Amino acid sequence: MAEENLIIETPEHVELQFALASLGNRFLACAVDHLIQVLTAIIVFVVLITVSSTLNQFGKRVFDQASSGSLWAIALMIVLIFVIFFGYFAIFESIWSGQTPGKRILKLRVIKEDGRPINTFDALARNLLRLVDSMPTPYYSIGILSVFVSERSKRLGDFVANTVVIKERTGEAPTFAEVFESDESEDRGFDIARRRIAPPVHFVADIKNITQTEIEVIEAFLRRRYELPQLPRQWMAWRVAMPILEKIRPRFDRDHFTYEGFLEELLARYRKVWN
Repeated sequence: MAEENLIIETPEHVELQFALASLGNRFLACAVDHLIQVLTAIIVFVVLITVSSTLNQFGKRVFDQASSGSLWAIALMIVLIFVIFFGYFAIFESIWSGQTPGKRILKLRVIKEDGRPINTFDALARNLLRLVDSMPTPYYSIGILSVFVSERSKRLGDFVANTVVIKERTGEAPTFAEVFESDESEDRGFDIARRRIAPPVHFVADIKNITQTEIEVIEAFLRRRYELPQLPRQWMAWRVAMPILEKIRPRFDRDHFTYEGFLEELLARYRKVWN
């Protein structure tokens, strides 16, 4: 089957192509996630059964209410099982910028249709309808039908959140090692990595946890970018920026966001703080 692509025109008027995740890859990623959910639920069940037995003995000795411990354990187990099965996807996709453990293993990621990373609201919105997509449980018949008939392989939750699932194709851009091999050239005493050429991206985030190694990667890309054709350049900006976005979780205006502009602003702020 031919690979379906999502083509997005960036603010720099470059067409950035994302490979849409196939139904098979999405199914395997979902299977991995459900396996993790089931194993976690079993562990929670075993732990709470043990805790329930202990609480029962405590209740007999102190309150003479043998069922008190069991009731608390059952109530807690219901809450935890609900979180495991209904919060798992939303929580991971929120903190991992569109990935769950299953998606990370299969190299899939949820992004907005305009190519930008999703936020917590998007992660919650797209997973609100997961229960409907999975009907009849556990076969995901409605979700599979939606992926087949939609133009961009979207299930119902994706329509609500305006998201798509893509495959991360590492071959679209130079490797980090290749970037580090670039010349450390200076332009008349001014480091060209600090030159601002992209539209400004204003964001709110704590950058104190950014490491020197991460800054070196950003600088290497910003210095090397002038040698790259537009498409590999945009892909490389995306690849460098995504782990940073996942780490610091910035707030920004999506209408004025570009990955290259974000990296420029991040480097400028970091140097201002630490220089």
